[in-house]
This record gives sequence, structure tokens and C-alpha cells, in this order.
Amino acid sequence: MFADDTKIWTRIAAVKDAESLQRDLDSLSTWSEKWLLRFNPDKCKVMHISHQYKTSYTIKQNSVDWHIQEVSEEKDLGVTTSDDFRVSEQCNEAASKASRILEELSLKRDKSMQDSCKRRRIHY
Repeated sequence: MFADDTKIWTRIAAVKDAESLQRDLDSLSTWSEKWLLRFNPDKCKVMHISHQYKTSYTIKQNSVDWHIQEVSEEKDLGVTTSDDFRVSEQCNEAASKASRILEELSLKRDKSMQDSCKRRRIHY
């Protein structure tokens, strides 16, 4: 069993804040091992939003320190978040999905009209 959808967030205004975040991650690792609710290290990610400090983080699993992958964009619960808060990719996905739905509806309407015309010809 894994601890899915856990989020941790903090403001990094100085190097000591990054160290504090690593301690929080270490505490979460200890908690997860105690309760046998493990984190999947391959799915753990970090996103830096507008800070200039070079930081990296690890999570301990089975006495092994796993490097947490850095991402610039992440999709969670259908919402795409990026490190610069741009929404263009999510908007593009929504517009594309809406276009596909409209096309399907249009095709169904056209087929329905054709079927209706065929039925009328049969009756006359």
C-alpha cells in the first residue's frame, strides 16, 4: 500500500527553509515506515516556483535515500500546474476535448437527420 496524493508545501526564502523542508520529508518518511504506508519514490516530485536557490530533496524508503525528481509541470486531479503558473497547456487540452465532443455531437446529429430522411422516403 502506498501513501498517494500527499502534498507538502513551503516557502523557500533562504537555505535554512530548504533544510527545514528536507527535515519535514524525513519526518514523513519515518511516519510512513511506522504505519506501513509507503511513499512510491518514483512518483515523488518537487516543483520549484519562482525561487533562485539550487535545492534538491530526498525521501528515504527501506533505508535508501531516493532523489526526488524535479518537474516544471504536474497534472493532479485534472488540473495542470506549472512552475510559472501558465495555464496555456491546460487550456489547450480543454479546448481540444471540447472540439472532439462537438465533432461527435455534429456527426450524431448528421446521422440522425440522414436516418430521418430515409424513413420519410420509405413512407412516401
